[in-house]
Amino acid sequence: MSYYSMLGLSTFNIENGFLEALARSFRDALLTRADYQNLMQCERLDDLKLHLSSTDYGNFLADVPGALKTSMLEKRAWDKLVGEFEHMRLQAVQPLAQFMEYIRYQYMIDNVVFLITGTLHGKDAETLLSKCHPLGKFDSMATLTVATTAAELYDYVLVETPLAGYFVNASLQEGDLDEMNIEIIRSTLYKAYLEDFYKFVCSLGGVTASVMKEILEFEADRRSINITINSFGTELSVDDKKKLYPSFGQLYPEGIDKLLKAEDLDMVRAAVDFYTPLDQFFDDVDGIGGDSLEDKFIAHEVHLHKESFNQQYHLGVFYSFLKLKEQEIRNLLWIAECIAQNQRDQMTKFVPMW
Repeated sequence: MSYYSMLGLSTFNIENGFLEALARSFRDALLTRADYQNLMQCERLDDLKLHLSSTDYGNFLADVPGALKTSMLEKRAWDKLVGEFEHMRLQAVQPLAQFMEYIRYQYMIDNVVFLITGTLHGKDAETLLSKCHPLGKFDSMATLTVATTAAELYDYVLVETPLAGYFVNASLQEGDLDEMNIEIIRSTLYKAYLEDFYKFVCSLGGVTASVMKEILEFEADRRSINITINSFGTELSVDDKKKLYPSFGQLYPEGIDKLLKAEDLDMVRAAVDFYTPLDQFFDDVDGIGGDSLEDKFIAHEVHLHKESFNQQYHLGVFYSFLKLKEQEIRNLLWIAECIAQNQRDQMTKFVPMW
C-alpha cells in the first residue's frame, strides 16, 4: 500500500499543504505572454531590467553595478530560484525531503561532468568551481579536478556523495577520463539516477506516482533517443549502448531493441513510430525552418510540467515548479542575448510558457 493511501490526503495537507501552496504560488508568478511581448520590445538590457522589476523578479538586479550583462542576469535569476527551492527544501519532511534531494542529484551529475570536462581541457579549477550549478554543489567537489581515472573519481570523491551508489551499480570501465569516457559516465550516471528516482516515486503511489511516472518515462525515452542519435559515427557497440538506456519508459523494452539496431535518423523514426507522442516529434524534424527534435522535446516537457499543476495532493508540483522556472530562465537569456547581439529577428525562438 502506498504512503498516501495509508495516511490519506488530509495528512498530505498537514505535512505538505503549505509548501505545495508555496510551489503553486511560484508557478503562478511565471512571466505571462504580455510580459514576453514587453520584453521583446526592449532596445537595451537595461530596458529589460526595468520591465522585470515590475514582475515577480522584483529588484533582483537593482544593485548590479554598471551596465547589465547576460551573465549577471543568469546568475541573479538562478540565485532567486535556488533561494525559493532551498526555502522549501529546508522545511520539508519525509518523503518530500527525499524527493527534493532526488531533484538535486541531476545537478550534481551535471557538475561532476562539467568539472572533469573542464579539467580535461586544462581549465582553472577555481574558475570551474565558480561556474558549477548551485543546486548540485557538494562538499568534496574541489577534489574532482585531480581525478584522472573513473576509479579515482569514485575512490577519492564520489564515495562520500549520494552519487556513490550510481557509480557502484554502473560498472564503469577502467581507463583515462577522455571525452568519450566522460560522456559514457554522464549517460551511465543518469541511467542509474533516473531508474532510482522512478523506483522511489512508484513506491509513493497515488497521484505523485502517476504524475511523476509520466514525466520520468518521457525523460527516459528522450535520453534513449538522444543516445542513439549521438552514437552515430562513434565506436560505441550495441552492447555499450544497451548499458546506457534506462530500463523503463514507453520504449522499454521493444522500442529499445529497435533503437539498438538504428543506424540513421529514419531507423530511429521507425523505432518510435507506434509510441505516442514520440512519433509526432519526428514530423518534419529535418525540414527547413521547422523546430528541431530537441525543440519538440523541450516543448513537450513544458507541457507535462504545466499539466502537473492540474492535479492535487502530490509531490510532482515541486519538480515541475523548478523545471518551468528553469525554462523561463533559458527564455530570458535567449531574449537578452538577442538584444545584446542585435539579433532581433531571432528573438521569438524561445519556448512558450503559456
